[in-house]
Amino acid sequence: MKSARVLFIAGACLSVVVATACARKPNRTTKVTVAGEAMTKVEPDAAVIMLSVVTQNAQAINAQQENARKSEAVTNAVKAIAGSNTEIKTSDYSLQPQYDERDNRLPKIIGYDARNSVIVTMTDLNKVGAVIDAASGAGANSIDNVSFVLRQTSPARGQALADATQQAMNKAQSIAQALGGRVLRVVEENESATAVAEQLREYDASISYGAARKSVTPITPGQLSIRSNVQLIVEIES
Repeated sequence: MKSARVLFIAGACLSVVVATACARKPNRTTKVTVAGEAMTKVEPDAAVIMLSVVTQNAQAINAQQENARKSEAVTNAVKAIAGSNTEIKTSDYSLQPQYDERDNRLPKIIGYDARNSVIVTMTDLNKVGAVIDAASGAGANSIDNVSFVLRQTSPARGQALADATQQAMNKAQSIAQALGGRVLRVVEENESATAVAEQLREYDASISYGAARKSVTPITPGQLSIRSNVQLIVEIES
């Protein structure tokens, strides 16, 4: 009898343990995708000027040599005004024949166009107008584009990405709380940041520069809009 009683008690205890284990629900994990966006306005920290020297002559060698002389003068004038932190590099060079195609005759070469285009990147934004005037005075006859940009090393880019990431994490935590759980980890992260630059296109040097003009061409940088987007895939335990 005593053995049977011990066996009955052991069996009852085992039943309680099994029932408790069955009643406990296992933790579930799920993955959700959340996104964050941040936009802010900042001052640009660099200017990019695209300018060209275009020369024409009946002889190719003469067009080329005149272009080389003026291009060197433009480069020296820009360096003298813009300062030591200025980067000047060639973006395009061409020497093209010009044709007379009148009266349905066979095309005839009547001259040559030489074009030397350079990109000037400078950090002193107060001198942009002066650089344009100096380049025009030295022989640049086409200012193709003026842009104000934010360099990749700017702290403003990092702050915008941080704000977008925080917004995405806040969304993930709200979803986790609604499910009665918590965020375990970030599985995947994708980010992008763009700076929308103020641009002045098709600047005509012949209009802004002349013998009688003494004032500096006014160029106003304005502000840049930085838009950052972050997408996170997070794992939530509920």
